Amino acid sequence: MSAVSASEKVDGFTRKSVRKAQRQQRRSQGSSQFRSQGSLPELCELPRLTDASSTEQQELFTQKLQQCCTLFDDFDSVSDLKSKEIKRAALSELVEYMSSCRGVLVESIYPDIIIMISTNIFRTLPPSENPDFDPEEDEPTLEASWPHIQLVYDFFLRFLENPDFQSSIAKRYIEQKFVLQLLELFDSEDPREREFLKTILHRIYGKFLGLRAFIRKHINNIFLRFIYETDHFNGIAELLEILGSIINGFALPLKAEHKQFLLKVLIPMHTAKGLTLFHAQLAYCVVQFLEKDSTLSEPVIRGLLKFWPKTCSQKEVMFLGEIEEVLDVIEPTQFKKIEEPLFKQIGKCVANPHFQVAERALYFWNNEYILSLIEENIENILPIMFGSLYRISKEHWNPTIVALVYSVLKTMMEMNSTLFDELTSSYKAERQREMKKEQEREELWKKLDDLQIKKALGAQSNSHGLQNLHSNTNTNNSNEGNGSVPSPSEAEPKLISTQ
Repeated sequence: MSAVSASEKVDGFTRKSVRKAQRQQRRSQGSSQFRSQGSLPELCELPRLTDASSTEQQELFTQKLQQCCTLFDDFDSVSDLKSKEIKRAALSELVEYMSSCRGVLVESIYPDIIIMISTNIFRTLPPSENPDFDPEEDEPTLEASWPHIQLVYDFFLRFLENPDFQSSIAKRYIEQKFVLQLLELFDSEDPREREFLKTILHRIYGKFLGLRAFIRKHINNIFLRFIYETDHFNGIAELLEILGSIINGFALPLKAEHKQFLLKVLIPMHTAKGLTLFHAQLAYCVVQFLEKDSTLSEPVIRGLLKFWPKTCSQKEVMFLGEIEEVLDVIEPTQFKKIEEPLFKQIGKCVANPHFQVAERALYFWNNEYILSLIEENIENILPIMFGSLYRISKEHWNPTIVALVYSVLKTMMEMNSTLFDELTSSYKAERQREMKKEQEREELWKKLDDLQIKKALGAQSNSHGLQNLHSNTNTNNSNEGNGSVPSPSEAEPKLISTQ
């Protein structure tokens, strides 16, 4: 273990940065490891497919698929170089062949294709070596085998998109177990792999009708495990992107299972620590649901208010942005049901000392549709907001916020000047009563302080008197009762009188 300097012992941040740098050096070649196959036979280069006759091409195609099932140790950059290059070239040729040639997808080739794909991409992903991984600061761990895996994913995608592809044949091999393994790969730390998986899963969802409910169910399970157990899954954003497209295709009226998914899964996902990584995709899914059924706006807003962040200003800004998107699609009747709790929360945000939160909340008055909803319900909303707005206009530290508040107050005054004047008068009267109470309270405390001082002085004076009295009493008692010898001046007259 390397020695730790004095500065590192004192400064925890320095120590953390050193550990992070050391970890990055160790992880530069990190990736999932394939199982060892023992000693690997050296691959032999096969003829090119374009050079073979039409009768030989199908057999050669099968041979190349089987050849590409060989796995290599990509951590060792110097071993099996020739075989690795032969496999890479074969995969590139298969991708080109699948893209440009027709009639290659005969029924007998399907199992060989699925075996080759499964052998290369399905593997156990290792646990993260960096539990403190921050996607906004740290570099992701890239897959060392990506030069081969990328070509396999590319081939898989071309296979699904081939004009000759028949889902009725492929469904024998692309079944529930296959899809389940595919979904688990979304936890890969390599963003390039997750991007390919997103496109592939979307194609499978579109082509295999019998797998759609299964895919939705297991995405649901991944989300629930993420919310209530692990709080970590690398592919949440990509899965939400897929869901956004799926939700867009839902038929009306929405099924009960879809509504439950929105309220019991998507809304609780707002509590995740890493919300910033996937909030845009999550908000998009929520809005897609509301565009399908606007009556869900009320429970969605109540759910967001329930999980409103208490200490993270960045999350508050995100919640405010999502609330605005929800209000853009809400019906006026739904708006009336949630206006009181909603604007109580907006009032708290406007009064937030963090200027970005206050600014984002005040921007609601720049939205024409939201402004029209506020105007229709000004009698209920203005009394809720007035106190916060008026106080902030006098007390907030940020001049930009003060200017925005004045603009909002002016807008609301124009909506209902009579109510505005009444609230202004009552607010000033209430402030005067509060100031009077505060003054009375201060005077009372002052009287209590003076009384306490007088009591303290009186107690101190009494204490001194008692001490003096006690001292004199002790002196007299000591002279009379302790048998002491009188001084010569006191004894001499007695001796003379006796003589």
